Amino acid sequence: MQIKTKYLGDLSIHEDRVIQFPDGLPGFPNHKQFILLELPGNPVFNILQSIQEKDLAFIVTSPYHFYSSYAFDLSQSIIDRLQIETESDVDVLSIVTIAEPFSKSTINLKAPLIFNIRKKYGKQYILNDVDYPIKAPMTSSQKVKGE
Repeated sequence: MQIKTKYLGDLSIHEDRVIQFPDGLPGFPNHKQFILLELPGNPVFNILQSIQEKDLAFIVTSPYHFYSSYAFDLSQSIIDRLQIETESDVDVLSIVTIAEPFSKSTINLKAPLIFNIRKKYGKQYILNDVDYPIKAPMTSSQKVKGE
C-alpha cells in the first residue's frame, strides 16, 4: 500500500507491518493505524507514522538506550488489550521531543508506547504508579528519579 509520510515522502509499505492502536493515541483517538519506519542513517531513532495522516508522526526510541534501569510493570488490562502472551512479544519505545540544540531534546518516560510485536498491536501506557518524567533529559550524565 502507498502512504504519505511527514519525514520520508511517499512510501510503499506492506500491510503486515501496520500496527493497530485500538484506542488511538492520547490526543489522537481516531488515528488507529501506524507504522514504524527507520530514520535513515540513525539506528537509535525511528518514526512512528500514522498511515492515515501524513503530518502525524513521532520520533521514537528505546528508553533503554538512555536509561538502562528504566522499569515498570504492565497492568493486566494492558496485557489483555494487546494480547500479550510472552515477554518476547513486548517492545517498549518512548516519544522524543527534538530541540535545538539536540542536547536539550527530551524523552517521555511517563507514557511509553507498548507494542505486541508479534500481533502488531500498540498502546501508549501512562504510568501512574511510577515517578518518571514526561520530559527526561537524553544525556547520559543526567539521571531521573529511580536511576
